[in-house]
Formats: sequence, structure tokens, C-alpha cells
Amino acid sequence: MATTDFIVHDKADTVGVAVVEDIQPNKELTGWIMETDETIKMKALDAVPLGHKIALTDIKSGDTVLKYGYDVGKAVAAIPKGRHVHVHNCKTKRW
Repeated sequence: MATTDFIVHDKADTVGVAVVEDIQPNKELTGWIMETDETIKMKALDAVPLGHKIALTDIKSGDTVLKYGYDVGKAVAAIPKGRHVHVHNCKTKRW
């Protein structure tokens, strides 16, 4: 069985959460969608630290970012699938 590199709670989520250390660019990743018990594959385009988000799909600037089925912010730059999603390209909508 393949190692799970990232998890996704809700099928509608646009990001997954890294659950292993040392995700490096060009690494083939295995993800698990908890809601549907599906396994998905994708390639990392950036290093993604443990606990950080990775884009599951291309996210346009201005799009809402969904994690765990919840709105966690707005993309402030285009984020291609496989890229690290963090404060450099995603901001809270609260301020």
C-alpha cells in the first residue's frame, strides 16, 4: 500500500494537507479523500512542509480556498495544481 502524503476531508476541497515530511518538487504524491474513501495521485510542484496546504486543482486569483469543507481564505495569486498554498498566495478574508 502506498504512503498517504496528503489528506483531503471533503470532496469539494481545493487544497489538501501534507501529512508527511519532505514533500519535494516533482514528487509523485498519494492523497486520501476521507469523505469518499478515495485515493488520488498528483505531482508536487513545490516543497510542501508537514501540515501545510497543497493545491488540488488550479486556483485562480480571487478564488475561495476550501479546506476541511470550510472557506479558509482567498487566493491572492494564481495557484497551479501541485503548488504550496500558504501566506504568500492565500490570505484570510477577515481583514
